[in-house]
Amino acid sequence: MNRLEWASLDEARRRDALTRPVQVVAQRTRDQVAALLADVRERGDAALREITARFDGVELASFEVTEAEFAAAEAAVGDELKTAMREAAARIEAFHKAGMAKPYSVETAPGVVCERMIRPIARVGLYVPAGSAPLPSTALMLGVPARLAGCREVVLCTPPRKDGSADPAVLVAARLTGATRVFKLGGAQAVAALAFGSDSVPKVDKIFGPGNSYVTEAKQQVAQAGAAAIDMPAGPSEVLVIADAGANVAFVAADLLSQAEHGPDSQVLLLSDDAALLDAVETEIETQLAALPRADIARQALAASRLVRVQDLEQAFAISNAYAPEHLILALREPRAWLGQVEAAGSVFLGDYTPEALGDYCSGTNHVLPTSGAARAYSGVSVASFQNFVSVQSASREGIAAIGGCAYTLARAESLDAHANAVALRMEAA
Repeated sequence: MNRLEWASLDEARRRDALTRPVQVVAQRTRDQVAALLADVRERGDAALREITARFDGVELASFEVTEAEFAAAEAAVGDELKTAMREAAARIEAFHKAGMAKPYSVETAPGVVCERMIRPIARVGLYVPAGSAPLPSTALMLGVPARLAGCREVVLCTPPRKDGSADPAVLVAARLTGATRVFKLGGAQAVAALAFGSDSVPKVDKIFGPGNSYVTEAKQQVAQAGAAAIDMPAGPSEVLVIADAGANVAFVAADLLSQAEHGPDSQVLLLSDDAALLDAVETEIETQLAALPRADIARQALAASRLVRVQDLEQAFAISNAYAPEHLILALREPRAWLGQVEAAGSVFLGDYTPEALGDYCSGTNHVLPTSGAARAYSGVSVASFQNFVSVQSASREGIAAIGGCAYTLARAESLDAHANAVALRMEAA
């Protein structure tokens, strides 16, 4: 990891220090994704088969998971993992259900009633990555709120394995949440299939889920083209840890590595006002790396990661807010006292005994979160992400008499005479 003294950096070097790895190759990624999307849009299933063979190394006659494959997955997944997934799903449901929005109605003037209705998005597509590691937890994080929202059609895509099958744990998790159909498609091509539809894959209204830089770019391009809405930019994983002198060195190192092992384009940052802690964590990372099966992946991520010495914790929070991390861990003695300093983060983890991994799996919060600084304007997935909010209004004769004059005046001020006339006619009739 790169060691930096924040006070000694000029503005340009500070910007460089907070640059995500994927931003360096963004233009190349955009061009490659654009070509792939155009191919799928034009040639449908034929393009999907060729792209899947090229990137996933398997030729598929059919993309959709069959009942026989679901049955085989159920038999392949052990009871311990099934129990863990059921427990996690229950906590995810409890948290998300508690935060569900409710319809409301208010009389804003005598005879004028304004309401808000809530309707589920009819057709949604869920993307569950399985590039360097399958993520059944993502199927739970997306499928549970989709079920709570009441979406009519829930289509899930996940990359095929070399033998042409989908990961069994992902299939069990998909069935656990009630996903309607599952397809063996990965990467940007899965996003293209969901956005444009094909002979095999139904077109959806909104696409959800994290992925690598190609998946994230594909989501943004189909959204810009108006082909499908998306949840948020949710790309390569990242964590920022703010630690004081009393932080547990092993815990902090483990938290950094837990994100670094996601993929070579992940990024981790540690900010502390204590030089000795930074030294100790750097040493501990090497110790823990030696025991990690995914050490090579983690090392690639660590090459673009930072250990930053700050002058004080206030400066650490200022840096964090500028970076807007997907995950923010406060390894502080009184973490809740600092929570008010947090302006932008996908999810926050308080204290020594709250590893980010709890949020990834089973605390109940959602792990599909904005990345690449998008936390400044986006929030993590919730039930509301799968819903539309429709306003309704009604005015009686009394109502148009009460507020018509206001509307008439504003319409005339904007030189929209037809608007004014639509109100005036009703005021005269009332």
